Amino acid sequence: MSGFGARVRRLAAYEGRWLASLVWWVARRRVGVSEGARALPYAGAQAAFAYGLTFVCVVETVAVSLLLRDQPALHAVALVADVYTVLVVLGLQSAAVVRPHVLGADGLLLRDGARSELRIPVELIASVRYDLRSGPGNGRSDGHKDGKVLELAVAGQTSVTLELVEPVVAVRLLGRREMVRTVRFHVDDARGAVAAVRAVVGRGEPVTPG
Repeated sequence: MSGFGARVRRLAAYEGRWLASLVWWVARRRVGVSEGARALPYAGAQAAFAYGLTFVCVVETVAVSLLLRDQPALHAVALVADVYTVLVVLGLQSAAVVRPHVLGADGLLLRDGARSELRIPVELIASVRYDLRSGPGNGRSDGHKDGKVLELAVAGQTSVTLELVEPVVAVRLLGRREMVRTVRFHVDDARGAVAAVRAVVGRGEPVTPG
């Protein structure tokens, strides 16, 4: 029961994060990007799909409201469900916008919207390269040598591959812990991100805020 309770708390916290992201999005603010750090956005790849789906959901909400206007109880239930669906879609996109990856002098913070975060100290980064791949889904991991390959895909793709000196612990949404040695993730400006990470790793140069 304690394990079930922990998963429920994690889901509730996740719900709170994407809801809060809507507020930060409207305020045009980003979360966790400190002064001197560089934001590495990744939400652009899924923006067209997210906004297109939002439009479809809004149209469906209006259509269902008209169909059920003579049935108040069903209309209320359908309206709540439809409005929540619109909020979920916008919440997922807003979480990706306001929670970008962050590159600082001490390392890299990789994010999966409001779902999870992975901090990688700069001294553990062995190599980074531009590596455009089509992935099967978000957050997938595969076994690889002494650590797994973690994929943080956006719109089914990753564009940067990070190899680590040693495995780090990645904590999934429901609390599952995995040792990962290779991380594939997406950045809208992947080549620029690779150059910035190499500068921090190789020469210790300050990052340019973005």
